[in-house]
Order: sequence, then C-alpha cells, then structure tokens
Amino acid sequence: MGFATHLGPWLLGTVKNTTGTTAGTIRNMGATVVTQTGLTTVADTTATTEFVLPAGAQILEFFVDITTAYAGTTGNTITIQTAAGNSLATVGGATTTPLAVGRATTTVTGAQIGTYLNVGTSDLVIQAIYACAGTASGGAATITCVYVVKGSDGAANPSQV
Repeated sequence: MGFATHLGPWLLGTVKNTTGTTAGTIRNMGATVVTQTGLTTVADTTATTEFVLPAGAQILEFFVDITTAYAGTTGNTITIQTAAGNSLATVGGATTTPLAVGRATTTVTGAQIGTYLNVGTSDLVIQAIYACAGTASGGAATITCVYVVKGSDGAANPSQV
C-alpha cells in the first residue's frame, strides 16, 4: 500500500449545502481527523523537532506513549512546544516521580487553548524537550498529535454562497 497526499481539508458527509430544516437537507459535512508522530528520548535536552502541523490546523490532543521509563532522579518533564518556544503541553514534573512506561497524561492550560483551536496562518513546527533537575537516565517516548486539517485561515467549512 502506498501513501498519498492531499491539500486538505477533506470534508465528509452527504449534504454539502443546507436547503431545508430537516435531517437530510441540513449540511452535515465535517473535516477529517489525522495524526502525526515523532520520537523523543532522554537525550533531547534541547528543542528537537517532532513534526510540522499545517497552517490552520486544530489540535485535539497530544498522546505521549512512554516506551522506556525516564528514570531521572528529580523532576522528569517532557514539554511539547512550538519552534518559537511556546509551550503546548507538558508531561511529568513531579519532584521525585519517574515517567513510567505507559501513556502519560498531558497538561494543557487555558493560555494554550488559542493555539489548539487554530495553529495560525503558517505551518507550525512542533518540538519536544526533556528536562530533569537531577541525573537523567533511560527514557524514550512516542509523541502523537491528533488534529483536524482545516484551511490555512482555520476554516473547516466551505462558504455558503
């Protein structure tokens, strides 16, 4: 099986334009959800590019699947950020808890929601950084971003003309 590219968004549904007020005549198209994945390790103590999201994308979630435990002695943290250094999500941060193998829960703040709703009018480089205040050891994770492809202006719907 091969790969194909498409200059999104892909809209799916059976009714493109609303022509009435009952189901079957009201627009029901939606944009598709896609993913990109990158790998990060304990060695990524400076910003490491994971992937690039297309302009206008809406971020739904970051999944951080830890495949090798991060066993640093103090404050194991993975930060997911933009190339400009704006944090988008963090994992860990407890003073003595290692990041164990499994799916880690990301923390997202209210200040980050604007970027989640629309990454902007240019492509957005996503990076990861590992930090540990103590001695770092072990550690590898797969970071997956689940997002909706939209137009570069953030629009997910064709104009109703």
